[in-house]
Amino acid sequence: MLGQPMSPGVELIKMKTEITTAVGFITRLLRTTGLISDEQLQHFSESLEKSLAEHYRHHWFPHMPCKGSGYRCIRINHKMDPLIARASNIIGLSSQQLFQLLPSELTLWVDPFEVSYRIGEDGSICVLYENVPSSGISPLDSMISCKDEFRIGRSSPSKSYMMTVSS
Repeated sequence: MLGQPMSPGVELIKMKTEITTAVGFITRLLRTTGLISDEQLQHFSESLEKSLAEHYRHHWFPHMPCKGSGYRCIRINHKMDPLIARASNIIGLSSQQLFQLLPSELTLWVDPFEVSYRIGEDGSICVLYENVPSSGISPLDSMISCKDEFRIGRSSPSKSYMMTVSS
């Protein structure tokens, strides 16, 4: 039925690429600090991937990709996203340590067929993964992505920010 979540097994397979992309991005941000071992990063990645799959289980709608986008949004805005915090606790990092390692303002949208992010409140939205939906997607959903809907609602132009990492 249109708009209904898929069965858990099929759902996990369908969202695997998007989740792996999001987890890989956050893991790369942590890796660039050079302060976390590869073994710790592996445990972090596995934990975050499982948490996201469980969190999104009933909120993944390939026929309506923008439905549930806010629920699937990973957000750091001077407050650590609880899913990232939980995964970091597995490797012994506190939220305070995470704030020092990750951008203080990060938004990561994990949607069917697209994963995108923004650093800073007025930063540019960058696409990490994008795939063309298979047939059966409504024309409106295929024309306007979730990030485009966000841009349409903005009242001022985005400022460009560049993330730099120092070691």
